[in-house]
Amino acid sequence: MNDLLLSPYQLSSLITVKNRIVMAPMTRVKATDDYIPTEAMSDYYARRADSGLIITEGTIIKHDARGQNNVPGIFSEKQIQHWQRVTEKVHHRGGLIFSQIWHVGRVSHPDLLDGHLPISASETQMKGRLRRSNGLMLSVSRAATLSEIQQLISDYQKAAENAIQSGFDGIEIHGANGYLVDQFLHYDTNHRTDEYGNSTENRARFALEIIHACGQAIGYERVGIRLSPGAYLNEIVGDNRDYHVFKYLLSQLNKLNIAYVHTGNFDDTKQFSELNHKTMSQFLRDHYIGTVIACGGYTFDSALTGIMNNQFNLVAMGRPFIANPDLIEKYKKRIVIKQYDESMLNTLY
Repeated sequence: MNDLLLSPYQLSSLITVKNRIVMAPMTRVKATDDYIPTEAMSDYYARRADSGLIITEGTIIKHDARGQNNVPGIFSEKQIQHWQRVTEKVHHRGGLIFSQIWHVGRVSHPDLLDGHLPISASETQMKGRLRRSNGLMLSVSRAATLSEIQQLISDYQKAAENAIQSGFDGIEIHGANGYLVDQFLHYDTNHRTDEYGNSTENRARFALEIIHACGQAIGYERVGIRLSPGAYLNEIVGDNRDYHVFKYLLSQLNKLNIAYVHTGNFDDTKQFSELNHKTMSQFLRDHYIGTVIACGGYTFDSALTGIMNNQFNLVAMGRPFIANPDLIEKYKKRIVIKQYDESMLNTLY
């Protein structure tokens, strides 16, 4: 019997992946102070080119989209030039790579934003500490104006265009994990009373307009999106009304020829009350007819079972790829993989 994990898959009319195992996006904060990807990052991604698809770490669409230092960007010519080195190395080794384009929204601090408050769907107050920021407390956010929302949509579109110029095979819109797009989708963080809030359809509008802008610029077949329909990260509290927002969003995505929808979760066994006690991937599969990439603590065995049972189409793995650059080869040869250890985050290999 052929191993489904190692079988090719038609991701879109333009893209076929060579196996069903995706390298998940993982924040590594190893870019320069100017958000430029380094040679070490090029080698890091190239070592993992045997995966069906690489999705890069979150890559900021503009200077004030960040919530940490030393994340890569894709808004300057120099950043584009250095991303070209990454994509060339990955392609030379026969790999495919998407850029995950990212704006953190409220998950930031004025010290990182030239003294300005973080932007979000609405004014909110976060209470915890900002990760990897030397103890900065998370900030009050301010609500984006309508003109700022239109500018943000243009920024996402430009980032998508820059990604294609950089040689990426496509882009993934980071719409998950409590960051900017996700903040518009959840009732807990979207208190707006205009056309970007106040109803199910309006809460999905920002995400859909970004997808349309990117799709029209680079082709919908090269656009994926990561979603967290269950609230679990960055202080977003779940609301039963979120179910209807994400169901509506997915119904609209069913009308578009995008590449995939990707689960944004660390543990995809967790069931969410606001999703009628379904896991995130179960919810996506129930309401989305296209390609679903599941992510969140999968093993090879659980991934194979899920694909065979049509629970999802591809599986994304993160920490196993950090610990094992040769993860695919080890799986093919049934070699025991090295276990992830947090100290591995200190270097890129």
